Amino acid sequence: MLTVVLVIHILIAIAMVGTVLLQRSEGGALGMGGGGGGGGMGGFMTGRATANILTRATGILAAGFFVTSMTLAIMSGSGREASSIMDSPAATAPATEAPAEPAGPAAPLAK
Repeated sequence: MLTVVLVIHILIAIAMVGTVLLQRSEGGALGMGGGGGGGGMGGFMTGRATANILTRATGILAAGFFVTSMTLAIMSGSGREASSIMDSPAATAPATEAPAEPAGPAAPLAK
């Protein structure tokens, strides 16, 4: 079941990227033109109705993406026992040896 939801999630993500890329740019921040409605450019993606369809499709795909994301998050957590880090016993630090004592008496400091 997890695999089926994951495949649907990936397909929705790819379709959403495609619909976003098909939409006409409104900002023109990079100055690339992006399409203009006139000038005899009767192409595939022109007109207000097509923009409304793409906007609606993007919204529907975004909602589907959200639903599949939540479903995957819930499914990944199911089947696991709830645990806390406070429930586990404290990890003991590895034993370290004390530093070695000097072999002889300390030499007096010369002034």
